[in-house]
Amino acid sequence: MLIVERWILARLRNHTFVGLGELNAAIAKLLNELNHRPFKKLPGTRRSQFEAIDQPALKQLPSRPYEFATFSDARVHVDYHIEVDRHYYSVPYKLIKQLVHVRLTVNTVECFYNGLRIASHVRSYQKGKHTTLAEHMPPAHQKFSEWNAGHFVNWAIDIGPATRDVIKHLLTKADHPEQSYRACFAILTASKQYGKERLEAACRRALAIGAPRRHSILSILKNGLDKQPLMKPVSSSSIKIHENIRGADHYQNELSFSQTKP
Repeated sequence: MLIVERWILARLRNHTFVGLGELNAAIAKLLNELNHRPFKKLPGTRRSQFEAIDQPALKQLPSRPYEFATFSDARVHVDYHIEVDRHYYSVPYKLIKQLVHVRLTVNTVECFYNGLRIASHVRSYQKGKHTTLAEHMPPAHQKFSEWNAGHFVNWAIDIGPATRDVIKHLLTKADHPEQSYRACFAILTASKQYGKERLEAACRRALAIGAPRRHSILSILKNGLDKQPLMKPVSSSSIKIHENIRGADHYQNELSFSQTKP
């Protein structure tokens, strides 16, 4: 570097260049002169030494261009996914709670454990979404992955309209389909323990209270709340009329009086 500074940079320090191309041309000319300049104490030149020693040892450049990457560590969550840039990527489920090393590029996400690559994904820029490979799932999840939304909807229709509405809600709301399948399966199989009528009543109550979720429905069944009648909204016909209740005509008259009063 010292020789280059003295032979090239120092000689160009007082020159003014109008563009990068002109500067590169001047550097290339001086670099060629430096490489062909004979050594003072050794035979040959820098160029001849490169051709005799370095050039035969060179290997071919990689077929793929260099890609910038960042590295970080991530803990595997209980759902066998790691969070990278607010997206969730699956790894083999046996690594739950383990710390993995992540290599992140513009296009890929690679996960390493004990020096071995255990997962590779195409990078996604969708925040809060999941990228899941079937081979990373536990056996129970792999079973659910063979099913589809239509399977659960048809099953729910056979039980009743409220059950159907709950299942449709879960399927459309979930970001991670496999997780919604587990919830649907848990709800629908409850009909084997409690019967179709009780499950339909529990789903009807869950919809009425705004809680069409697995835990709510199973809690309703467990505590027998499905057997209790739903509270109905109070209708005007159930209100008893007496002298202390003023009707709409009274307030209409009051409004007319206030508008005509000077």
